Amino acid sequence: MSDPAHPTAESPRDRRIAHLDMDAFYASVELLRYPELRGQPVVIGGMSVHAPVTLEDGSRQYAKLRDYVGRGVVTTSTYEARALGVFSAMGLMKSAKLAPDAILLPADFDAYRHYSRLFKQAVADIAPHIENRGIDEIYIDLSEHTEETYALASRIKTAVQQATGLSCSIGIAPNKLLAKICSDLEKPNGLTILTQADIVTRIWPLPARKINGIGPRAAEKLTALGLNTIEELAAADAAILHEHFGRSYAGWLGRVAQGIDERPVVTYSEPKSVSRETTFENNLHAKRDRVALGGIFTRLCERVAGDLQRKGFVGRTVGIKLRFTDFRIVTRDLTLPDYTDDAVTIRQAAGECLKRIPLDQPFRLLGVRIGTLARKDAVPTVGPVVVQGELFREGQD
Repeated sequence: MSDPAHPTAESPRDRRIAHLDMDAFYASVELLRYPELRGQPVVIGGMSVHAPVTLEDGSRQYAKLRDYVGRGVVTTSTYEARALGVFSAMGLMKSAKLAPDAILLPADFDAYRHYSRLFKQAVADIAPHIENRGIDEIYIDLSEHTEETYALASRIKTAVQQATGLSCSIGIAPNKLLAKICSDLEKPNGLTILTQADIVTRIWPLPARKINGIGPRAAEKLTALGLNTIEELAAADAAILHEHFGRSYAGWLGRVAQGIDERPVVTYSEPKSVSRETTFENNLHAKRDRVALGGIFTRLCERVAGDLQRKGFVGRTVGIKLRFTDFRIVTRDLTLPDYTDDAVTIRQAAGECLKRIPLDQPFRLLGVRIGTLARKDAVPTVGPVVVQGELFREGQD
């Protein structure tokens, strides 16, 4: 047991964990490109046909959400659009009823990945102990820094803004659970610092769904039990939680409601798989659109191979994913005798997987993945091991 007068590095009061979340990231990147849209409701999630058109006088003509027809969903939206009820994952047709005059833009993931790299490098130059949580968020362990918390966090925010032109929100707390909650409390461009003593006044009054890991279904069950706030969850009878959620999840609910989270900031983890996928603007059919699909399939395999090569990994299990027009998802995979990062080998193996799926219906998504990864320098170099003809050949059904 540690001496309370000399707490160890693992002591909660010594830990300073930050959660940094970029503000409306995709939309903010688009506003850098189209600054005249600042202050307006903007929705990201359209197709290439919704890209702005530059007129002869140099001005731009933008698509409006009211004109959208299709099954797409909102990727993200500006805070002005959110004020009208438009949020991520909402159907675009439904969103159009709430904000018909909102500007609609297509997503540009290459640009988002570029700015993601910029902001993460800016943070790493100041505080290198980073856990990557996605394209627009990271955890940072600040425990070993001697600089005062507010000044350090402010310096990180300034570095991100200078590197990207974008704002971020940071929450700092004794653990990842609380830091994640804090980063959302003062958005956009917020900075929230929480101590263990603040849990009762600042965390307990919040809705239970604010805890990362309590999803919509769990939140509904908690509401049905009369447990709406984190404080009510913290005071709940453990036996009742066990009865309705099972032992493991009930135990977790009890701990997080008290602000307990012992997870470390993991600065590196081996990838389990590498994948690329694309959703078509129009449904495609294996026979009618053979040429187009062949090119798309090849490019996906090349990008998977490129990702492996950049990261220094090879893989053995190649898989494909199709989503049909009825939203049914079908996957198939194949394990190779040897590891590979070769695009041709991956394409050939993916084609073998494709042969095992009836392709008599149009589909709207195609994906390629490779798993069972290993570091390239730890396995023998191998060549192609699968031989196969055209992936989308004439007469294939």
